[in-house]
Amino acid sequence: MTLHGPNAIPAEPRAPVWRRVLQQLRDPLILVLLVAAALTIATGDLSDAAVILLVITVNTAVGVVQEVRAEQAVMALSAMSAPTARVVRDGEERSLAAAEVVPGDLVLVAEGDIVPADGDVLTAALLLADESSLTGESVPVEKAPDSDPSHGTMSAGTVVVRGHGRVMITATGTDSALGRIATLMGAAPGPTPLQRRLAGFGRVLAAAIVALCAVVLALGLVRGQPVELMIVAAISLAVAAVPESLPAVVTLALALGARRMADRHAIVRRLPAVETLGSVTVIATDKTGTLTEGRMAAERLWTPRGQATVLGTGYEPHGRVVRDGRTVTANDAPDLAALLRVAMLCNDAALEPPPYGSTEWRALGDPTEAALLAAGARLGLDRAALDRELPRVEEIPFDSGRKRMTTVHRRPDGAVRVACKGAPESVLRPQVLAEGPELLAGAAARAEALARDGYRVLAVASADREEAWEPAGTWESGLSLLGLVGILDPPRAASEPTIAACKRAGIVPVLITGDHPLTARAVAERLGIASREDEVTTGQRIREGTAGELTGVRIYARTTPEQKLDIVEAWRGAGQVVAMTGDGVNDGPALRRADIGVAMGRRGTEVARQAADLVLADDNPATIMSAVEEGRRVYANVRRFLLYALAGGTAEILVMLLGPFLGMPLPLLPAQILWINLLTHGLPGVALGAEPVAPDAMRHPPRPPEESVLGAGLWPRILLMGAFVATVTLVAGVWARETGRPWQSMIFLVLGATQLGVALGSRARPGSLANPFLLVAVGVALGLQAAGVYLPPLRDLLGTELLSLGDLAIACALSGLGHVVMRVQARLWPERRPRGASAGGGDPGGRRSRSARVQRPG
Repeated sequence: MTLHGPNAIPAEPRAPVWRRVLQQLRDPLILVLLVAAALTIATGDLSDAAVILLVITVNTAVGVVQEVRAEQAVMALSAMSAPTARVVRDGEERSLAAAEVVPGDLVLVAEGDIVPADGDVLTAALLLADESSLTGESVPVEKAPDSDPSHGTMSAGTVVVRGHGRVMITATGTDSALGRIATLMGAAPGPTPLQRRLAGFGRVLAAAIVALCAVVLALGLVRGQPVELMIVAAISLAVAAVPESLPAVVTLALALGARRMADRHAIVRRLPAVETLGSVTVIATDKTGTLTEGRMAAERLWTPRGQATVLGTGYEPHGRVVRDGRTVTANDAPDLAALLRVAMLCNDAALEPPPYGSTEWRALGDPTEAALLAAGARLGLDRAALDRELPRVEEIPFDSGRKRMTTVHRRPDGAVRVACKGAPESVLRPQVLAEGPELLAGAAARAEALARDGYRVLAVASADREEAWEPAGTWESGLSLLGLVGILDPPRAASEPTIAACKRAGIVPVLITGDHPLTARAVAERLGIASREDEVTTGQRIREGTAGELTGVRIYARTTPEQKLDIVEAWRGAGQVVAMTGDGVNDGPALRRADIGVAMGRRGTEVARQAADLVLADDNPATIMSAVEEGRRVYANVRRFLLYALAGGTAEILVMLLGPFLGMPLPLLPAQILWINLLTHGLPGVALGAEPVAPDAMRHPPRPPEESVLGAGLWPRILLMGAFVATVTLVAGVWARETGRPWQSMIFLVLGATQLGVALGSRARPGSLANPFLLVAVGVALGLQAAGVYLPPLRDLLGTELLSLGDLAIACALSGLGHVVMRVQARLWPERRPRGASAGGGDPGGRRSRSARVQRPG
């Protein structure tokens, strides 16, 4: 082991706390706040500086704590690696930790074992391995020595589902297939769409504030105001114009989203991932174990008398068989009973009841054979009773050359029953069956149709013989065809509604799998990802360079981990925000490279969980759309806060710029500006981050990735509301001055109160109690604003004068006017949706031209 190192994939080093803190502080908007805090300290305004620093501290702490807690939760899910291995060394069998296995070791594997490293198969007895986590292949693969590489080797992390064998280890750790995939995951995740948008906003905001405050300073000096006073006023206005609550709003909204996701069994590993799903335009999903159950099910039955469908979940024996629209039993359908009775006899698998605390039945042995047992039980057949009635006396095991299995069972009358099942091409032959060519041709055509629909097809035949001593070579001849069984990895119950919800929300779903093209197409058609006319691209075509534009199709089959990575990069290169969902080792690189990776937590591999940003602890794909809704809520609340805060900042700047032209030399003192800013951007601003999702959030396409956070008409709305608030404030100030009232105090009171009215008008669901925190926050802020005029200590601090109760009533009425105008504006000037969007979602027909696919979906 010293030469090769431990047989383990190096764990991703955990970042120290100081590095996590620095990562949080690198955000451009946080840097703007740090500068604002320094300026307020320079002016002696320690209270406002403390508020800004508190916002920065809380934002950083929440982000760091969320990342640490998510890492701990993912570590608790770890169950993939093989803990021990049975190794033959120096002629002796011994059990040792899988990490100690080295190349050259002879490892013994048996049913239920996890293969500890890559190796060549030396001996095999009915050896079958589940390689779905590594290749995406839903059907277990037979293993045998001296076979082609796909059958003569075994890979680390795969599971033995039947038989036993000996494997000579050839590669361990990072040299194994699993390790090579892990090397593709080195790239660190980049900034999320929201982080990119806020970074751009922060840079623009900083430049705009500096320019505007320079103008205010220059105008004041031109009018002869004291230099020191105007410098302090300009700095105060700069601080007031910075929406310092924005990081707190974003953090609160993301934290609430993460908590809601945790309630739905989804672990958010990186806090910004909550919003990223709301920006997703393309969801690329794995098939096996993600959209499907990751287990086999006998779903379609065919006999010469007709066909039937088996309904049920997983391997549990409870369910029903439906023929011609009604449920049938073994007594109602003797042909189906004969078919499944023989399929249960010619069978080496077993069904294990759920362990304590679980509800899932498990397959012991070949999952395909377990599916036959579950189908028989759903028709009302009893495996134990069959074994007692017809005990097995002989068998010809399955092998890759014959592609069929035959067993012989003693009947109560002393005769025997021969039971045979296998691939249609090996059973539907005159050498095996006694039926005429017409029936054989019809059965073969039916088997081909089932295969085109993505089913793995088994043919079942039987015969009763009077003599048990006849040569074994004659058992597989002269049999009677009982029928066909179509077996597949069935889609999860939640998959079809999830895909439909994706399309209604304007998100394009695509399927990327390592499975067979026919199987991939069948699942894609069944779930509504694509139609029968849509093209399927394979890994071989991608490798040969004949696949064309990778963003021109919806179905990708027989893909390698490297090709999954290329597909995700192609979509991202086309300007899309891509989510990747998966559960296997082969999904890890694509999960890491996508804008957001979503992994299955229960069935998913450790590699997939560590690569993902979001882990579905219950493996329910429907949670993805809940996360999309949460993401859209977060983004909508960020824009809601920006509209409110920047409109208020615009109003303050306009009041300071225009007031002197209306006979008010200095409309507000620096302390008054900072007080208004503290109250309006404080609790009410943060409370806007807790607004519920809008009722129509999932009926619109995602926003274009290139759109600014202030895009889609938000800038004009900000200017309009800012101009309105400034106009109301200046009118009140002019009126107060003309009537001999303390006009500066009136401006102070009206400007703050009207902004708070705008906050109430910004609610996602007005008239409801969906966010009571906002109502309380506005009430407290309004009370403190009034206290700045009526409490003597605050009057001395802020430089205000006492106003009459009538003046207070006028200010409150103007506050209500701010609420009304905000609601009217929201109705008359709704946010512009992406071009071509409709409430019904994009691409309802499931098809689009190649050029349309490359553009923004929806």
